[in-house]
Amino acid sequence: MEWKFTEEDPLRVVTLFSGYDSQCLALRNIGIPYELIGWSEIDPYAIKAHDALFPQWKDRNFGDVSKIDWENVEGRVDLLTYSSPCQDFSNAGLQRGGDEGSGTRSSLLWEVKRAILAKRPGFLLMENVKALVSEKFLPTFRMWLDWLSKEGYVNFVEVLNAKDYNVPQNRERVFVVSMLENTWYHFPQKTELRLKMKDLLEQKVDEKYYLDQSKVDQFISGLSEDKLKVLENA
Repeated sequence: MEWKFTEEDPLRVVTLFSGYDSQCLALRNIGIPYELIGWSEIDPYAIKAHDALFPQWKDRNFGDVSKIDWENVEGRVDLLTYSSPCQDFSNAGLQRGGDEGSGTRSSLLWEVKRAILAKRPGFLLMENVKALVSEKFLPTFRMWLDWLSKEGYVNFVEVLNAKDYNVPQNRERVFVVSMLENTWYHFPQKTELRLKMKDLLEQKVDEKYYLDQSKVDQFISGLSEDKLKVLENA
């Protein structure tokens, strides 16, 4: 497959809420020439992981997303990724939501507006928990999509499950691909799940990483019969 981006003129990428930057790993794995011109992360452990994976871009961390001066970010941005905090949308969290100006962690989503208005990336990529499209939070999500549409972006939305792409994990997430170009986007087709967790786990693991048997028993006692069967077949 040929790309319009080359080693001499690579895809210029900015990742917000970067974590260890799985987005950049994906770009590397599929062979798209790219340059990470900036990333934004404040968690010290995530930063340490990022620096280990991408030491060449160690000094390009913008830090707190709410304090970035986008006018000082030089050059074009082709791709902006923004997997903003999910804690206040997640079923496992307090579900305080992410309304603009609410001050919740998930409301940091709206800080992305400043980046989009300043840099006008051709492509945007968002990932978040499935709860974002639940009845409770769908109005907030629609407001975000409506704003993108008013800014000229065409949005493609899908809930994808990791297990449908040969990853042994039942993990549903909302993905949004947005483009300024008037083109069509197809999410990848599902593939057969051939891997199991036992194919990925190490055979020998230091005992310091093991849970106490009492904690294991407590965890198992709280599982339903259906979930126990899933574990037995993993």
